[in-house]
Amino acid sequence: MMIVSVINMTNGIRSDTEVQAAIRGINRQLAEDFEPYWGFGGKLRLEGRAVRSRRLLRQSDMRGDAVLYLTDMINREGLEGFHDRNNPGIPYGVVYLELSHKLEESWTTTFSHEALELIADPQANLLVQGPHPTNPRHRVYHWFEMCDAVQSESYKIDGVRVSNFVLPLYFTPGTEPGGRNDFLGTKKDGKTLRSFGANFGGYIGFFDPKTGKDTTYFAKKDPIARRRLRLKGRFRTGRGNQRRRRTLGR
Repeated sequence: MMIVSVINMTNGIRSDTEVQAAIRGINRQLAEDFEPYWGFGGKLRLEGRAVRSRRLLRQSDMRGDAVLYLTDMINREGLEGFHDRNNPGIPYGVVYLELSHKLEESWTTTFSHEALELIADPQANLLVQGPHPTNPRHRVYHWFEMCDAVQSESYKIDGVRVSNFVLPLYFTPGTEPGGRNDFLGTKKDGKTLRSFGANFGGYIGFFDPKTGKDTTYFAKKDPIARRRLRLKGRFRTGRGNQRRRRTLGR
């Protein structure tokens, strides 16, 4: 089981008490909802000194297999530099409270989203072969992301709002009779999420060997997904940007 060290760097905007309450809800989600379907899981643990200074955050404070930072403002370069100085080589994710506010979504939903995806693909480098969203005959390599396709959907555990996530059947071709591709099984116009597809407000990412580039896709008439991608692209945040950063060898 992966242990994820959570570091509260929100400068008091979210107290450790609030973070602990969110962690309890997400740990229940991991143990009771996520792991029974996927066969692997993890556990979040709040630790560290909750400050930015290298002198006060010691390596001995970090005992997890990965790090998940909670931070108030978007300062991507500063946080990446902080991580490289303190925990080089350790998988990490980031929850930006500022971005959650701009997206008008609960910070705990974002927290859950990042936690599930960090546990499923720590190095943000796993791919699954599947159809191109607009040309099924063309094969591409989909990012192994748990929540992107359904990221506008959430539910509550002990009062904590957590993210919906895809199930193993999502990464298989075709339609399995009676199968479910996401945990909530949300229906729109009588249809549930299709394999390698995206629900309203979500998007998918994939590597296209034909172009040699990573691509993100969402429905044309989906302003929520468009706005979400625009904001993440503007601030260069999200797992997709981590993939591009590692591809460049930074």
